[in-house]
Amino acid sequence: MQDIADLAGVSIATVSRVLNQPEKVKPETRRKVQRILEQTNFVANAVARGLVVNSMKTIGILTVDVRDLYFSKVIYTLERQFTEYGYNVLLSNTGGEVGEKKKYLRVMLEKQVDGLILVGSVFKEPTGNKHILEAGQSIPVVLINSFLEGENIYSVVCDDAHGVKQAVNYLVAQGRKDIYYFTDTKSASGLAKVDGFVAAMREHGLNERNIIEVSRDLDGGAKGVQQLLAENRKVSAVICGEDITAIGAMKALTASGLKIPGDVGVIGYNNSILAETASPALTSVDNLAAAMARQAAELLVNRLQGKEVSRKIVLTPTLVIRESA
Repeated sequence: MQDIADLAGVSIATVSRVLNQPEKVKPETRRKVQRILEQTNFVANAVARGLVVNSMKTIGILTVDVRDLYFSKVIYTLERQFTEYGYNVLLSNTGGEVGEKKKYLRVMLEKQVDGLILVGSVFKEPTGNKHILEAGQSIPVVLINSFLEGENIYSVVCDDAHGVKQAVNYLVAQGRKDIYYFTDTKSASGLAKVDGFVAAMREHGLNERNIIEVSRDLDGGAKGVQQLLAENRKVSAVICGEDITAIGAMKALTASGLKIPGDVGVIGYNNSILAETASPALTSVDNLAAAMARQAAELLVNRLQGKEVSRKIVLTPTLVIRESA
């Protein structure tokens, strides 16, 4: 920086401001310094700058599986938002094991990130969340689609129970009564969806026990339908916790000679690209993945800037009507 300052005929402090707070430098001076920076191929030392300004301008993001369409949509939106705010992003793909989640959380803290975002309700463990609470003692932590009470812990969630209630109410309004729910996870979000199904079915005086556990994939949806048919259960509609599971259910229903939506209506969850490309196009609950990501990024940046922020932001999902129901 001393060499740059000498070549530009300015002070080291001016060079520092051009690098870190360019808006505070006169345009003519800023352009002169930037020309020298370009000519010398100057690259700032992020660690050294971080020590000076007490910020690495970096956000850590943890997800369990970046291949998942929901998670990937959230992560893409987060990365774009933080770039606009002037922050870099470090991403870790932890897998579902608790030990791995804890390990990667420690790695992020060692990297001196300014804040953490945990993507998905799978990061809230039924066995305890001491590791997240301890992280909150050092830096702000934002959970997407999960809530955890703790100091410096913030949440942006989708009301998944309400989303499934909407689906049930829509099907009942069509005159369907033999409605089943295919659940694929016991995460906080997955349990909220089940709660929504039970509450809605109870309100309509229908069988709230029409719940089948399946795997979160095409095969899970297909096997759920096969179980219903093998047990000769009367079914007029199926709601699934994921779009991919719903598409598996549709494939099995069609293979069995049943018409969609004439014989059986099908509703998915997440409103992913899969819902639009399915045939028939899949009616799905939009859980506002991108909106949650934008809210989470804004919340964290505001918190880092010392602004007052909400501990919990709740978004209301919407039902997107297509051909399958």
